[in-house]
Amino acid sequence: MNTIGHSIICIGELLIDFFCKDVNIDLIDGQNFEKQAGGAPANVCATIASLGGDAMFCGKVGADPFGYFLKKTLDTVNVDTSMLLFDREHPTTLAFVSLQGNGERDFVFNRGADAYLHEKEIDKTAFNQAEIIHFGSATALLDDPFRSTYLNMMKQAKIDRKFISFDPNYRKDLWKESTPQFIEFTKEAIALADFVKVSEEEIGIITKKHDVRAGIDDLHQLGASIISVTLGKTGTLVSNGNRKELIPSIEVNAIDSTGAGDAFVGAALFKMAKKKNPHDIVHSFQDLKDIILFSNKIGAFTCTQIGAISAVSKLQSNFCV
Repeated sequence: MNTIGHSIICIGELLIDFFCKDVNIDLIDGQNFEKQAGGAPANVCATIASLGGDAMFCGKVGADPFGYFLKKTLDTVNVDTSMLLFDREHPTTLAFVSLQGNGERDFVFNRGADAYLHEKEIDKTAFNQAEIIHFGSATALLDDPFRSTYLNMMKQAKIDRKFISFDPNYRKDLWKESTPQFIEFTKEAIALADFVKVSEEEIGIITKKHDVRAGIDDLHQLGASIISVTLGKTGTLVSNGNRKELIPSIEVNAIDSTGAGDAFVGAALFKMAKKKNPHDIVHSFQDLKDIILFSNKIGAFTCTQIGAISAVSKLQSNFCV
């Protein structure tokens, strides 16, 4: 295991994305699918490990070929999978996606093992040893038992004075008419977090504010110390509660934006883990700006590659860290 900086645990879903490769074909008629490892926290983990950091994934997959494929994928990029659990009752979670000509997605989600992570199953010794805990799941807040496990582990991390990172990863396809519940649970999580990363869409949904800067103020009032709002090619608006500044991105020939936000978070946590005390970053806006600038570059780079984890696996050979 790499020992550069503090160790980081990422909690959430690890799943299979089946992407329909047929152009402008819905899932009814699609014939050709490409299997890829997916899950936002897994992408974050892979980014940290690919940059040379110490990253551990905590979650559950099925005891089936897909689950073993996912473990193998994370092992290949040097993610510590000792907290990855195999469920013999529930299959690995699967997502099927095709892109339509109008830009809309045809999406089918078969929820499986990731939903059944119980608090009693988590290795508390490993949890206690980590300095940074990242809660960045698109599925964790959907249902119990995982929702209770997720929020309870956040509360315990707060008690233990861990540095807590949170990314709500809102997916309309998953929440559908339950967006008010998403807002409720997300606010509970933000109140516990030190570092919150949201998209422009997410901050609007959560705060109901059209102005991003006003939305940031609302998130600080909930309790978060550092807020980063990713704005695509424009860059990232970052705030420590006293100052806000837009940190520019870099121009790239983007071919696949899948996992760019996760790579951004992974890069930020990789840099934060190198600090003697990550909690002190909030007091140095210059350090924070440097971290976000680096994270913007990593996020942009992943857009030039196909597939989130395959993209971040090339990071260390392309960036001097």
